[in-house]
Amino acid sequence: MFLEQVYENAPAVKSGKHYTTVNEFTDQQPALRPEVLVEVRDRLCELGLFDADKILVEEDKGAILGAAICLERKLPLAVARWYSYELNHELTASIDSEYFSGKLYVNGISPGDRVVIIDDTISTGGTLAALIEAVSLAGASVVEVLVAVEKVSNRGAELIRSRFNLEVKSLIQITVDPLTQRARVVPKQS
Repeated sequence: MFLEQVYENAPAVKSGKHYTTVNEFTDQQPALRPEVLVEVRDRLCELGLFDADKILVEEDKGAILGAAICLERKLPLAVARWYSYELNHELTASIDSEYFSGKLYVNGISPGDRVVIIDDTISTGGTLAALIEAVSLAGASVVEVLVAVEKVSNRGAELIRSRFNLEVKSLIQITVDPLTQRARVVPKQS
C-alpha cells in the first residue's frame, strides 16, 4: 500500500517537543503522487460512515485530503484557517498542537450540523481538539473523526477519547525513533 510505503523509514525532524516525519503525503517532499492521494481518499471513505452534513478540515495539511473526500462523498467542505477574515459567524478556537499555539478560525459550520472532521495526522491531538471545540461552539456536533496517520507515542487519540468521548479512526499508526530519526509503521492497536 502506498501510504505505508510513504511512511516506512521516512525521515523525521525535531518539531518542538516531538519528531515529525517529512514525506510526500504531508509535506510534498517529494511531490505528492496522485495515486497516494487517491489511495488515502478511498481508504478513508471506506473507514468512515459519513452520516453527516459537512466535512471540516484545517487548511494547512488537511485541506488537500478534505477536498478529495468532499468530492467523493458529495458533502460540503468547511475549512479552519490559521488567520481571521473577521466575518460574521466566524468561530475562534484556541489551539495548542505539536506545531503551533494560538487560534484557529472556522467558517461554514452552522447550528445543528453533523460534522465529520478529517485530518492527515493526529499527533498530540491539539488540532483536532480545537476543531471539535469550534464545532461545539457553533451548536453543531462531531459525529466522526478520521485521520490517515496516527503517531501513537504522542497519545493524541487518547486525549480526544478521554476529553470528548470520540474515537479517532486511523488508517495507519506510526512511531518515530529519535535515535535514527526515522518513522516506522506499527501494527494497529485498538
